[in-house]
Amino acid sequence: MRVLVTGGAGFIGSHIVEALEGRGHEPVVYDTMLPSGQGGATRLTDERRRFVADVRDRDTVAKALRGVDAVCHQAAMVGLGKDFADAPRYVGCNDLGTAVLLAGMAEAGVRDLVLAGSMVVYGEGRYDCPRHGRTRPGPRAVADLEAGRFEPRCPSCGAGLTPGLVTEDAPADPRNVYAVTKLTQEHLASAWARATGGRALSLRYHNVYGPGMPRDTPYAGVASFFRSALARGEAPRVFEDGDQRRDFVHVRDVAAANAVALEAVRDRPSEDFAAYNTGSGEPRTVGQMAEALAAAHGGPSPVVTGEFRLGDVRHVTADSRRLREELGWRPEVGFAEGMAEFATAPLRSGRAPQAAALAGS
Repeated sequence: MRVLVTGGAGFIGSHIVEALEGRGHEPVVYDTMLPSGQGGATRLTDERRRFVADVRDRDTVAKALRGVDAVCHQAAMVGLGKDFADAPRYVGCNDLGTAVLLAGMAEAGVRDLVLAGSMVVYGEGRYDCPRHGRTRPGPRAVADLEAGRFEPRCPSCGAGLTPGLVTEDAPADPRNVYAVTKLTQEHLASAWARATGGRALSLRYHNVYGPGMPRDTPYAGVASFFRSALARGEAPRVFEDGDQRRDFVHVRDVAAANAVALEAVRDRPSEDFAAYNTGSGEPRTVGQMAEALAAAHGGPSPVVTGEFRLGDVRHVTADSRRLREELGWRPEVGFAEGMAEFATAPLRSGRAPQAAALAGS
Protein backbone atom coordinates (compact mmCIF):
# COMPACT_ATOMS: atom_id res chain seq x y z
CA MET A 1 0.00 0.00 0.00
CA ARG A 2 1.31 3.44 -0.96
CA VAL A 3 0.53 5.91 1.83
CA LEU A 4 0.98 9.68 1.78
CA VAL A 5 2.08 10.78 5.27
CA THR A 6 1.65 14.52 5.72
CA GLY A 7 4.01 15.82 8.39
CA GLY A 8 6.03 12.68 7.69
CA ALA A 9 9.30 14.23 8.92
CA GLY A 10 7.75 15.37 12.19
CA PHE A 11 7.91 13.79 15.63
CA ILE A 12 5.01 11.36 15.20
CA GLY A 13 5.06 11.26 11.41
CA SER A 14 8.65 9.99 11.18
CA HIS A 15 7.79 7.09 13.49
CA ILE A 16 4.73 6.30 11.37
CA VAL A 17 6.94 6.16 8.27
CA GLU A 18 9.16 3.63 10.02
CA ALA A 19 6.16 1.56 11.15
CA LEU A 20 4.71 1.49 7.63
CA GLU A 21 8.03 0.44 6.12
CA GLY A 22 8.34 -2.29 8.73
CA ARG A 23 4.97 -3.68 7.64
CA GLY A 24 5.89 -3.73 3.96
CA HIS A 25 4.10 -0.54 2.88
CA GLU A 26 5.44 2.36 0.81
CA PRO A 27 5.23 5.68 2.67
CA VAL A 28 5.40 8.96 0.77
CA VAL A 29 6.55 11.87 2.93
CA TYR A 30 4.97 15.32 2.64
CA ASP A 31 6.64 17.90 4.87
CA THR A 32 8.47 21.21 4.79
CA MET A 33 11.63 19.32 5.75
CA LEU A 34 12.96 22.24 7.78
CA PRO A 35 16.37 21.41 9.30
CA SER A 36 15.02 22.02 12.81
CA GLY A 37 12.14 19.60 12.29
CA GLN A 38 13.51 16.70 10.31
CA GLY A 39 13.03 13.23 11.69
CA GLY A 40 13.81 9.71 10.58
CA ALA A 41 11.80 10.08 7.38
CA THR A 42 14.44 12.32 5.82
CA ARG A 43 16.59 9.29 5.06
CA LEU A 44 14.33 8.67 2.02
CA THR A 45 16.44 9.30 -1.08
CA ASP A 46 13.81 8.55 -3.73
CA GLU A 47 12.52 12.00 -4.71
CA ARG A 48 9.28 10.40 -5.88
CA ARG A 49 8.57 9.56 -2.25
CA ARG A 50 9.29 12.99 -0.79
CA PHE A 51 7.45 16.27 -1.30
CA VAL A 52 8.74 19.43 0.33
CA ALA A 53 5.86 21.88 0.63
CA ASP A 54 3.19 23.44 2.80
CA VAL A 55 0.12 21.23 3.07
CA ARG A 56 -1.89 24.25 1.86
CA ASP A 57 -0.06 24.17 -1.50
CA ARG A 58 -2.80 22.75 -3.75
CA ASP A 59 -0.55 22.00 -6.73
CA THR A 60 2.00 20.05 -4.71
CA VAL A 61 -0.73 18.21 -2.81
CA ALA A 62 -2.19 17.12 -6.16
CA LYS A 63 1.21 15.83 -7.32
CA ALA A 64 1.82 14.00 -4.06
CA LEU A 65 -1.54 12.20 -4.26
CA ARG A 66 -0.80 10.58 -7.62
CA GLY A 67 -0.68 6.81 -7.25
CA VAL A 68 -1.50 6.96 -3.54
CA ASP A 69 -3.82 4.37 -1.94
CA ALA A 70 -4.41 6.12 1.41
CA VAL A 71 -3.47 9.25 3.37
CA CYS A 72 -2.20 9.52 6.94
CA HIS A 73 -2.70 13.18 7.88
CA GLN A 74 -0.32 14.26 10.64
CA ALA A 75 0.62 17.79 9.55
CA ALA A 76 -0.53 20.24 12.19
CA MET A 77 0.37 23.11 14.44
CA VAL A 78 0.25 21.53 17.87
CA GLY A 79 0.02 22.58 21.51
CA LEU A 80 -1.84 25.23 23.43
CA GLY A 81 0.17 28.12 21.99
CA LYS A 82 1.22 31.30 23.76
CA ASP A 83 -1.88 33.46 23.43
CA PHE A 84 -4.91 34.04 21.21
CA ALA A 85 -2.74 35.81 18.65
CA ASP A 86 -1.76 32.31 17.49
CA ALA A 87 -5.37 31.58 16.41
CA PRO A 88 -4.92 32.45 12.70
CA ARG A 89 -1.90 30.15 12.46
CA TYR A 90 -3.73 27.25 14.08
CA VAL A 91 -6.83 27.66 11.93
CA GLY A 92 -4.82 28.24 8.76
CA CYS A 93 -2.66 25.17 9.12
CA ASN A 94 -4.95 22.71 10.82
CA ASP A 95 -8.28 23.51 9.18
CA LEU A 96 -7.49 25.19 5.87
CA GLY A 97 -4.64 22.73 5.38
CA THR A 98 -6.97 19.80 6.00
CA ALA A 99 -9.57 21.24 3.63
CA VAL A 100 -6.98 21.62 0.84
CA LEU A 101 -5.80 18.05 1.40
CA LEU A 102 -9.33 16.62 1.39
CA ALA A 103 -10.24 18.54 -1.75
CA GLY A 104 -7.17 17.10 -3.43
CA MET A 105 -8.12 13.60 -2.30
CA ALA A 106 -11.62 14.05 -3.67
CA GLU A 107 -10.25 15.06 -7.07
CA ALA A 108 -7.62 12.31 -7.12
CA GLY A 109 -10.06 9.58 -6.13
CA VAL A 110 -8.19 8.68 -2.92
CA ARG A 111 -10.85 7.42 -0.53
CA ASP A 112 -9.03 6.20 2.61
CA LEU A 113 -7.89 8.56 5.38
CA VAL A 114 -6.42 8.21 8.86
CA LEU A 115 -6.35 11.51 10.74
CA ALA A 116 -4.24 12.57 13.72
CA GLY A 117 -7.00 13.47 16.16
CA SER A 118 -6.60 14.56 19.77
CA MET A 119 -8.13 14.02 23.18
CA VAL A 120 -8.33 17.81 23.52
CA VAL A 121 -11.70 17.71 21.73
CA TYR A 122 -13.27 16.44 24.98
CA GLY A 123 -12.25 19.37 27.16
CA GLU A 124 -12.43 17.97 30.67
CA GLY A 125 -12.63 14.20 30.98
CA ARG A 126 -15.29 12.07 32.64
CA TYR A 127 -16.41 12.92 36.18
CA ASP A 128 -18.89 11.41 38.63
CA CYS A 129 -20.63 13.25 41.47
CA PRO A 130 -21.64 11.20 44.55
CA ARG A 131 -25.12 12.80 44.41
CA HIS A 132 -25.74 13.52 40.75
CA GLY A 133 -23.82 10.78 38.95
CA ARG A 134 -22.11 11.53 35.64
CA THR A 135 -21.55 15.26 35.28
CA ARG A 136 -19.62 17.71 33.10
CA PRO A 137 -18.05 20.62 35.01
CA GLY A 138 -17.63 23.92 33.23
CA PRO A 139 -14.32 25.73 32.76
CA ARG A 140 -12.46 26.35 35.99
CA ALA A 141 -12.73 29.88 37.38
CA VAL A 142 -9.62 32.04 37.46
CA ALA A 143 -10.30 32.91 41.10
CA ASP A 144 -10.27 29.22 42.04
CA LEU A 145 -7.05 28.59 40.14
CA GLU A 146 -5.35 31.59 41.73
CA ALA A 147 -6.40 30.29 45.14
CA GLY A 148 -4.98 26.83 44.42
CA ARG A 149 -8.41 25.20 44.09
CA PHE A 150 -7.65 23.11 41.03
CA GLU A 151 -10.18 20.30 41.24
CA PRO A 152 -13.48 20.84 39.37
CA ARG A 153 -16.61 20.73 41.50
CA CYS A 154 -20.10 19.50 40.73
CA PRO A 155 -21.96 22.37 39.01
CA SER A 156 -25.18 21.33 40.80
CA CYS A 157 -24.11 20.82 44.41
CA GLY A 158 -20.44 21.82 44.61
CA ALA A 159 -19.33 18.38 45.76
CA GLY A 160 -15.94 16.93 44.86
CA LEU A 161 -15.87 14.82 41.70
CA THR A 162 -14.25 11.49 40.91
CA PRO A 163 -12.43 11.40 37.54
CA GLY A 164 -12.83 8.39 35.24
CA LEU A 165 -12.02 7.23 31.72
CA VAL A 166 -13.55 9.18 28.85
CA THR A 167 -15.03 7.24 25.92
CA GLU A 168 -15.41 8.26 22.29
CA ASP A 169 -19.14 8.77 22.85
CA ALA A 170 -18.52 11.66 25.26
CA PRO A 171 -19.72 15.01 23.91
CA ALA A 172 -17.05 17.29 22.50
CA ASP A 173 -16.21 20.40 24.51
CA PRO A 174 -13.06 22.03 23.07
CA ARG A 175 -11.69 24.71 25.40
CA ASN A 176 -8.89 26.35 23.45
CA VAL A 177 -8.12 27.26 19.84
CA TYR A 178 -6.03 24.18 19.17
CA ALA A 179 -8.84 21.94 20.44
CA VAL A 180 -11.38 23.71 18.23
CA THR A 181 -9.20 23.17 15.16
CA LYS A 182 -8.76 19.46 15.93
CA LEU A 183 -12.52 19.00 16.23
CA THR A 184 -13.02 20.93 12.99
CA GLN A 185 -10.60 18.56 11.27
CA GLU A 186 -12.84 15.66 12.27
CA HIS A 187 -15.95 17.43 10.99
CA LEU A 188 -14.21 18.14 7.69
CA ALA A 189 -13.12 14.50 7.38
CA SER A 190 -16.65 13.30 8.11
CA ALA A 191 -18.13 15.69 5.52
CA TRP A 192 -15.52 14.55 2.97
CA ALA A 193 -16.40 10.89 3.58
CA ARG A 194 -20.12 11.53 3.04
CA ALA A 195 -19.56 13.62 -0.07
CA THR A 196 -17.08 11.28 -1.76
CA GLY A 197 -17.95 7.81 -0.48
CA GLY A 198 -14.68 7.83 1.43
CA ARG A 199 -13.68 6.22 4.70
CA ALA A 200 -12.00 8.11 7.54
CA LEU A 201 -10.68 7.20 10.97
CA SER A 202 -9.51 9.71 13.57
CA LEU A 203 -7.06 8.50 16.20
CA ARG A 204 -7.56 10.75 19.21
CA TYR A 205 -4.05 10.82 20.63
CA HIS A 206 -3.56 11.32 24.31
CA ASN A 207 -0.22 12.66 25.61
CA VAL A 208 2.30 11.30 23.11
CA TYR A 209 5.97 11.23 24.15
CA GLY A 210 9.18 9.55 23.06
CA PRO A 211 12.45 9.93 21.14
CA GLY A 212 12.60 12.81 18.71
CA MET A 213 10.25 15.18 20.50
CA PRO A 214 10.95 18.86 19.76
CA ARG A 215 12.65 20.71 22.60
CA ASP A 216 12.66 24.28 23.89
CA THR A 217 9.44 25.39 22.22
CA PRO A 218 6.25 26.77 23.82
CA TYR A 219 4.22 24.66 21.38
CA ALA A 220 5.37 21.24 22.60
CA GLY A 221 3.70 19.08 25.23
CA VAL A 222 4.43 18.79 28.91
CA ALA A 223 6.73 15.77 28.45
CA SER A 224 8.93 17.84 26.17
CA PHE A 225 8.96 20.76 28.63
CA PHE A 226 10.21 18.51 31.43
CA ARG A 227 12.74 16.67 29.28
CA SER A 228 14.11 19.96 27.90
CA ALA A 229 14.55 21.32 31.44
CA LEU A 230 16.48 18.23 32.51
CA ALA A 231 18.70 18.51 29.43
CA ARG A 232 19.59 22.03 30.61
CA GLY A 233 20.33 20.77 34.10
CA GLU A 234 17.19 22.42 35.48
CA ALA A 235 14.37 21.02 37.61
CA PRO A 236 11.11 20.32 35.77
CA ARG A 237 8.51 22.93 36.74
CA VAL A 238 5.19 21.23 37.48
CA PHE A 239 2.12 23.46 37.22
CA GLU A 240 -0.87 23.39 39.59
CA ASP A 241 -0.24 20.75 42.26
CA GLY A 242 1.00 18.03 39.91
CA ASP A 243 -2.04 15.82 40.44
CA GLN A 244 -3.52 16.39 36.97
CA ARG A 245 -4.29 12.99 35.44
CA ARG A 246 -3.21 12.20 31.89
CA ASP A 247 -2.58 9.15 29.70
CA PHE A 248 1.02 9.18 28.46
CA VAL A 249 1.34 6.99 25.35
CA HIS A 250 4.62 6.16 23.63
CA VAL A 251 5.17 7.40 20.09
CA ARG A 252 6.00 3.92 18.78
CA ASP A 253 2.63 2.68 20.01
CA VAL A 254 0.92 5.63 18.32
CA ALA A 255 2.79 4.86 15.09
CA ALA A 256 1.67 1.24 15.27
CA ALA A 257 -1.92 2.37 15.80
CA ASN A 258 -1.73 4.44 12.62
CA ALA A 259 -0.37 1.50 10.62
CA VAL A 260 -3.12 -0.78 11.92
CA ALA A 261 -5.79 1.85 11.18
CA LEU A 262 -4.50 2.35 7.61
CA GLU A 263 -4.75 -1.38 7.00
CA ALA A 264 -8.25 -1.53 8.47
CA VAL A 265 -9.87 1.59 6.98
CA ARG A 266 -10.17 0.13 3.47
CA ASP A 267 -12.51 -2.60 4.76
CA ARG A 268 -14.98 -0.17 6.30
CA PRO A 269 -18.20 0.86 4.54
CA SER A 270 -18.16 3.92 2.31
CA GLU A 271 -19.18 7.30 3.76
CA ASP A 272 -17.86 6.11 7.12
CA PHE A 273 -16.19 8.16 9.84
CA ALA A 274 -15.14 6.85 13.26
CA ALA A 275 -12.99 8.14 16.11
CA TYR A 276 -10.77 6.05 18.37
CA ASN A 277 -9.09 7.01 21.62
CA THR A 278 -5.39 6.20 21.42
CA GLY A 279 -3.90 5.94 24.87
CA SER A 280 -1.74 3.62 26.95
CA GLY A 281 -4.46 2.61 29.41
CA GLU A 282 -2.15 3.59 32.30
CA PRO A 283 -3.39 6.91 33.75
CA ARG A 284 -0.69 8.80 35.64
CA THR A 285 -0.38 12.26 37.13
CA VAL A 286 1.77 14.97 35.63
CA GLY A 287 3.76 14.96 38.84
CA GLN A 288 4.43 11.23 38.57
CA MET A 289 5.67 11.71 35.03
CA ALA A 290 8.03 14.51 36.07
CA GLU A 291 9.38 12.43 38.95
CA ALA A 292 9.94 9.37 36.73
CA LEU A 293 11.80 11.44 34.14
CA ALA A 294 13.97 13.23 36.70
CA ALA A 295 14.89 9.97 38.44
CA ALA A 296 15.76 8.20 35.18
CA HIS A 297 17.72 11.20 33.89
CA GLY A 298 19.58 11.70 37.16
CA GLY A 299 18.62 15.36 37.19
CA PRO A 300 17.10 17.73 39.75
CA SER A 301 13.82 16.74 41.37
CA PRO A 302 10.67 18.43 40.03
CA VAL A 303 9.43 21.66 41.57
CA VAL A 304 5.67 22.08 42.02
CA THR A 305 4.97 25.74 41.29
CA GLY A 306 1.22 26.21 41.64
CA GLU A 307 1.21 28.10 38.32
CA PHE A 308 -1.54 27.41 35.81
CA ARG A 309 -2.47 28.01 32.18
CA LEU A 310 -5.94 29.13 31.18
CA GLY A 311 -7.35 26.59 28.76
CA ASP A 312 -5.72 23.61 30.45
CA VAL A 313 -8.08 20.96 31.78
CA ARG A 314 -7.64 19.14 35.07
CA HIS A 315 -8.11 15.46 34.23
CA VAL A 316 -8.56 13.66 30.91
CA THR A 317 -7.66 10.00 30.50
CA ALA A 318 -8.60 7.57 27.77
CA ASP A 319 -10.73 4.49 27.47
CA SER A 320 -9.06 2.92 24.44
CA ARG A 321 -11.03 -0.34 24.42
CA ARG A 322 -12.72 0.45 21.10
CA LEU A 323 -9.39 0.67 19.29
CA ARG A 324 -8.17 -2.52 20.92
CA GLU A 325 -11.35 -4.52 20.32
CA GLU A 326 -12.23 -3.32 16.83
CA LEU A 327 -8.78 -2.96 15.26
CA GLY A 328 -6.72 -5.31 17.41
CA TRP A 329 -4.13 -2.70 18.46
CA ARG A 330 -2.28 -3.12 21.75
CA PRO A 331 0.19 -0.67 23.32
CA GLU A 332 3.51 -2.36 24.04
CA VAL A 333 5.59 0.28 25.85
CA GLY A 334 4.78 0.57 29.55
CA PHE A 335 5.06 3.79 31.54
CA ALA A 336 8.23 2.91 33.47
CA GLU A 337 10.01 1.53 30.40
CA GLY A 338 8.97 4.44 28.21
CA MET A 339 10.01 7.13 30.67
CA ALA A 340 13.36 5.47 31.29
CA GLU A 341 14.05 5.53 27.55
CA PHE A 342 12.74 9.05 27.04
CA ALA A 343 14.84 10.43 29.90
CA THR A 344 18.03 10.03 27.85
CA ALA A 345 16.66 9.88 24.30
CA PRO A 346 17.77 12.59 21.86
CA LEU A 347 15.42 15.50 21.23
CA ARG A 348 15.21 17.56 18.07
CA SER A 349 15.62 21.31 17.89
CA GLY A 350 12.44 23.25 18.59
CA ARG A 351 10.53 24.74 15.67
CA ALA A 352 9.21 28.20 15.22
CA PRO A 353 5.38 28.34 15.35
CA GLN A 354 5.04 28.69 11.59
CA ALA A 355 7.44 25.85 10.97
CA ALA A 356 5.37 23.61 13.21
CA ALA A 357 2.30 24.59 11.25
CA LEU A 358 3.80 23.64 7.92
CA ALA A 359 5.35 20.38 8.94
CA GLY A 360 4.12 17.76 11.36
CA SER A 361 3.31 17.07 14.97
